[in-house]
Amino acid sequence: MSRVTNIENFARAGYLSRAVVYGLLGYLTLTTARSQGTTGVLEQIETMSAGGLLLSLVGIGLLGYGIFRLYGAWMDLQGHGSDAKGIAVRLGHAASGFAHVFLCYFAFRAVLGFSGGSGEGDSAGQAAGTLASMPLGDIMLGIVGLGFVAAAFNQAVKAYTANFMALLDADAPAMAKHVGRAGYAARAVVFAVLGWQIAAAALSGDTGSVGGIGQVLDSLRSTNWLYMAVAIGLLLFGLFSLVMARYRRIRNDNVLERLTS
Repeated sequence: MSRVTNIENFARAGYLSRAVVYGLLGYLTLTTARSQGTTGVLEQIETMSAGGLLLSLVGIGLLGYGIFRLYGAWMDLQGHGSDAKGIAVRLGHAASGFAHVFLCYFAFRAVLGFSGGSGEGDSAGQAAGTLASMPLGDIMLGIVGLGFVAAAFNQAVKAYTANFMALLDADAPAMAKHVGRAGYAARAVVFAVLGWQIAAAALSGDTGSVGGIGQVLDSLRSTNWLYMAVAIGLLLFGLFSLVMARYRRIRNDNVLERLTS
């Protein structure tokens, strides 16, 4: 099996797992009194019938997606180039890869009974505190916050331009454009609020206030229409991830040349 085919398999398994995580994230946000983050969703999967098996499969998929993102950033699978803008985009993809590898790690800790009961907010706060305690830690934490704000802008651009459609096969369903726009818009809101919270914590030194996606969603509850719109958008992003799993174009001539040279 060629390396390109291996990367395709990793990517499609990863998009499928992302569909499960975001679909459940949106559904649980809409139907439960307490907002869930991504790690909270994984804990919910564990409690389902045959949850251990399902969580293992999701974990494998998340690992596959993480490998796809990391390898794609290294090989520049989407041809972003090596100028400042291209490097920034590729670093963002690498960060996404590391995040999904972490979610895989969390999933298998839960399967093996080592989740420890710490919530997503606790983990985020501990991570922020650890980073802030390092030399120039407050500055680095502020950069992380600005990185999330930049990611929010990128997600908003995708929602407005629908340029993600260029990544799909021509026979992808027409509804993918509208579903994808809603999903990316919801992620733009979440990333913007998360980035603002992290940047504010860096300025105030209150790293304990840093939470995860669940805390971000809770902060939106006071604006009910926005909360509902984001929850529905996250649910639709799960649906869009299913479309990506089926119709995402992984190969192109330049990639084939790089991988076979």
